[in-house]
Amino acid sequence: MKKGKTEHSEIKWFIEVFLLTFLLSMLFSYISTNGVSNLSLIPAILILILVIGIGIIFDIIGVAVTVANEQEFHAKASKKVEGSKDSLKLIKNAPRVANICADVIGDIAGVLSGAISALIALKIYEQLGISIQFILSAAVAALTVGGKAIGKNIANENSTKIVHSVGIFLNKFSKK
Repeated sequence: MKKGKTEHSEIKWFIEVFLLTFLLSMLFSYISTNGVSNLSLIPAILILILVIGIGIIFDIIGVAVTVANEQEFHAKASKKVEGSKDSLKLIKNAPRVANICADVIGDIAGVLSGAISALIALKIYEQLGISIQFILSAAVAALTVGGKAIGKNIANENSTKIVHSVGIFLNKFSKK
């Protein structure tokens, strides 16, 4: 009986993540593609860097939540430290939080950065007659992967601070 309930829960989670990813990806792709295509080169590059940065930051949060020590937050919650209860919720839901942060947001950022880099390469080609699509794609991939590699170390070494910061941020928006 419990196995059937678990399978139902996993299917429900898959559907929720699928729909969330699909809708967010469509929304962000539409906004960024239309927004970037109307911008000049420098602002478009800045948006590309921002999207890469968002992917890295959310990957860091996803890793930090999975490695953070729940006991530290129980102690903070007993002392009524701001954000500690929200931090505990994050840790208790670590697989889902990590999935949303690292996979949903991180992967959408990866897809968007690819699309934006293609638009930037097209702008460069139109303005300068130079084709740098392969170089730009490789640079975006290297920045993303390298940034996430460094981010994983940061998340492992500073998981408590990171999760607590996210908990404080979420506490600002939670219903009281």
